[in-house]
Amino acid sequence: MHMKALIIALLLGCCNLSVAQSFKSTESITTFFSSAPLEDIKATNNQGTSLFNGETGGIAFIIPIKGFQFSKSLMQQHFNESYLESDKFPRATFKGKVTGYDLDKTGIQEAVADGDMTIHGVTRSVKIKGKFTNGSTGLKMEAKFPIKVADYDIDIPKVVFYNIAEEVEVSVLFIYEEN
Repeated sequence: MHMKALIIALLLGCCNLSVAQSFKSTESITTFFSSAPLEDIKATNNQGTSLFNGETGGIAFIIPIKGFQFSKSLMQQHFNESYLESDKFPRATFKGKVTGYDLDKTGIQEAVADGDMTIHGVTRSVKIKGKFTNGSTGLKMEAKFPIKVADYDIDIPKVVFYNIAEEVEVSVLFIYEEN
């Protein structure tokens, strides 16, 4: 529990999230999908944490790399040891600002998150299109976007080049409650 409190404190600090209109994730699902000539690879992670400030649009999330689960244990081992080097780079993060939503409206709204994504120790500015759903069950944010592995200095050995795509599709879903 100490680690979770530390992560929330870091998220609050990096995004200047105030108490009013502040939301924290209660559930998350992050998946990535790689479609390559020899096989498709999919992994799922439900250990992500996110904070969102509805007044300022500030948003941050942390995804622990070792939380990704694969159908084959050898894929998971290679992912953590050879590609993402999860002992050296234990998490992926995003911090930025969301625009294009109105918390006073219910239903689905298109939105854009603009900020910095850090994966494998490399930080890049990104713009991610997604949607917010504001309803009786609470606030939900979801997005699907491509990531080029080379942009984050993730080396794909030539031996497995046909097994892993140069661009993977990442999907994130966060369900929030008022903080």
